[in-house]
Amino acid sequence: MGAQVQTIFPSASTTQKRYSLQRCADTALKAAVGFWFVVLVVGQLVFAFTVASYYGLAAVRGNTALAWTKHITHGQVPGDTLGNFAVAMHLASAVIVIVAGMMQFIPQVRIGFPAFHRWNGRLYVVTAFTVSLAGLYMTWVRGSVGDFSQHFGSSLMAVLIMVFAGIALRSAVARDFQAHRRWVLRLYLVVSASLFIRAGLFLSLVLNHGPFGFDPSTFTGPFLTFMTFAQYLIPLAVLELYLHAKERGGAPSRLAVAAGLSLLTVALGLGILATSMVLWLPSIRQAYDSRKSIAATLSATIVSSGVNDAARLYRDLKLVASAKYNFDENELNTLGYQLIKTKKFNEAISIFQLNVEAYPKSSNAYDSLGEAYMDNGDRAQAIASYQKSVQLNARNLNAVKMLEKLNAP
Repeated sequence: MGAQVQTIFPSASTTQKRYSLQRCADTALKAAVGFWFVVLVVGQLVFAFTVASYYGLAAVRGNTALAWTKHITHGQVPGDTLGNFAVAMHLASAVIVIVAGMMQFIPQVRIGFPAFHRWNGRLYVVTAFTVSLAGLYMTWVRGSVGDFSQHFGSSLMAVLIMVFAGIALRSAVARDFQAHRRWVLRLYLVVSASLFIRAGLFLSLVLNHGPFGFDPSTFTGPFLTFMTFAQYLIPLAVLELYLHAKERGGAPSRLAVAAGLSLLTVALGLGILATSMVLWLPSIRQAYDSRKSIAATLSATIVSSGVNDAARLYRDLKLVASAKYNFDENELNTLGYQLIKTKKFNEAISIFQLNVEAYPKSSNAYDSLGEAYMDNGDRAQAIASYQKSVQLNARNLNAVKMLEKLNAP
């Protein structure tokens, strides 16, 4: 009889062990979520500061023609007022939505300043709508890099943002705060997808020492298609696992979710670090560089008197005003690609040749020159430039792939 009672009613030591394991699982899950949020917020703040600095200061200085088109397809098009406005709204909304979203999840703000929390939430929802609508316009009307699968994936993300924002707002008005919290979390993750895809892409570039699963010249390929959908579907799936483990799961499921979330957070942190080193920090330094942009100066000269005069001006200014102008390698590289985008291949070749002249040890300079020759249909010169690029840096996988594409030895 005593054995049966012990079987039906677990001993105090067994109950204590289960309670201890449950408490450990709760602590681990809470710590994993906190770790994830801190890493995400740090990445978002760096991202927002980069966007505000690089694009905002370029607009103040009147240098949008080059700065905005460096990283955005058709970033600034002369005469297209509506399109340029959509780009500006997209950039401004991106900064606002990052900062507003982050503040919504700070307990001290939510509890201590409820009125601010409500108005900031309304701003967040409206801005999320704005950034999504601008993104759809830029993708389907203005034109964007990538193929149909990528455009469809990014458009689905924009639709999800608008749907989640609407449901989150409706549940708040109905005072169904449990449902409101769920939908706000979903909205926050999808809005944050632009950070996730950058972290994943640049981490893959660092680990692979170059492009993986896509063609960098067309920015298409299976890996980019996967990342377009994964940037928001994977975080949403992880959120559902977290909610299930937190609300209905036992200790094992909570520990499993905590471990998985911690691993994903480490990967996210490494991706943010890679993106910062390769893209964001150089952009911030460029934004706060007090020197005049030599690329902007040469761009105006090309329009007024041609690329030959621009090349002469570059050499002259480098001799007499090297401290006043920014002669960094990426200046001519940016200008060259801007010329390629406008189909001015001969001018682009001249600018890239000028960059090779200034930076003869740069593998990237020869890589860009090779692309200009290839786009202009000069296969022999393209091969020669890519071969020189590989000679200077054998780990330049893009040049190696381009040589394979050109069927060069």
